[in-house]
Amino acid sequence: MNDINIKAWQRSDGRKGIRNVVVVGYLVECAHHVARRIVDLSNDTDVHLIGFPGCYPNDYALKIMQGVCTHPNVGAALMISLGCEGFNREHLQKTIKNSGRPIETLVIQQEGGTTSTIEKGLSMVNKLKSQIAQTPRCDMKINELVIGTICGGSDGTSGITANPAVGHCFDKLIQHNACCIFEETGELIGCEQVMIERAATAELAHEIDLCLQKAANYYEKMGYGSFAPGNAEGGLTTQEEKSMGAYCKSGDSAINGLIKPGDIPPKGGLYLLDVVPDGEPMFGFPNISDNAEIVEMIACGCHLTLFTTGRGSVVGSAVSPVIKICANPDTFEKLADDMDINAGKILRGDATPKQVGDETFDLVIAVAQGERSKSEELGHQEFILTYKKFEPIGPACLSFAH
Repeated sequence: MNDINIKAWQRSDGRKGIRNVVVVGYLVECAHHVARRIVDLSNDTDVHLIGFPGCYPNDYALKIMQGVCTHPNVGAALMISLGCEGFNREHLQKTIKNSGRPIETLVIQQEGGTTSTIEKGLSMVNKLKSQIAQTPRCDMKINELVIGTICGGSDGTSGITANPAVGHCFDKLIQHNACCIFEETGELIGCEQVMIERAATAELAHEIDLCLQKAANYYEKMGYGSFAPGNAEGGLTTQEEKSMGAYCKSGDSAINGLIKPGDIPPKGGLYLLDVVPDGEPMFGFPNISDNAEIVEMIACGCHLTLFTTGRGSVVGSAVSPVIKICANPDTFEKLADDMDINAGKILRGDATPKQVGDETFDLVIAVAQGERSKSEELGHQEFILTYKKFEPIGPACLSFAH
């Protein structure tokens, strides 16, 4: 297994990507249409739309855009600015340039409007594609992969089929010293004690406890937990029951660190991503949809995301592939074209969680080697970024610091 090689793209900053895409990013909603038309008219599956719609500056949004634009799967970037928004485009340009990636920027107010900016944008995308076509290829090992996991549309089957299978896959990846990230801290409420017991150090255990207390307090003040009507219709009865199912995705390995959106894990192991904003609730619910969480994991360096669902979901993502593992056999039959793996066969006695976990591990390697996931084949490239606020993590959050 250690002999498995992935043919990656070698970035000049030393990171290795499993895709080689051009991102076209809008820096305010007023520039969204122009950026989207450039992507659509490019008619290239490796030209992806990203962006931030807000007009007011936000350090979190800047950090996430920096993380996405310098992600190892990204070869080059084109930024579309209206010209008067508050987003710090100069800082973003400098970060991308310093990473060694080609970067171009168009300011609509200076380019003569919609039509001329789209024409120039298409020309620049072609130029950037030519440049990144020269990116050298290199060998990449399993221990250089960063893999995230999320669940969406959970039902009563999620915690007994797909989620334990992904947990087994995570354990297997970590045995090869890959880096694995799980999150949704608002959906881990009720699992505090078992997570504390898995922390690699006592200091990290304390930080995890504080993180989950923050999540519980945040949702209490919002007056609505991370429990949707669809979860109840799918057979889940309580937040704690949903949490136990979601928790299974993390496997049984020790938790080596607690990170926040945009933080790059320093080495292989298992990390919990704290997605609930710090301080008093300011911007509403922590993540308004599954794709907001996927974007945060991509900003942390995830090469691909394992997405479990029982009720069904069709989403993918810009920049990094999404592999969907369906927990419910009935849902798999209805949405077979969108699902990569049928974990529902565990429910019917046709496989064990370990066998589906091994199948997921094999697909992770295949997708890293270039095979397209179902959502990639169907053209899904969702991307959502909104306002948040975070304080930096402290040394106690990383067990390696001790």
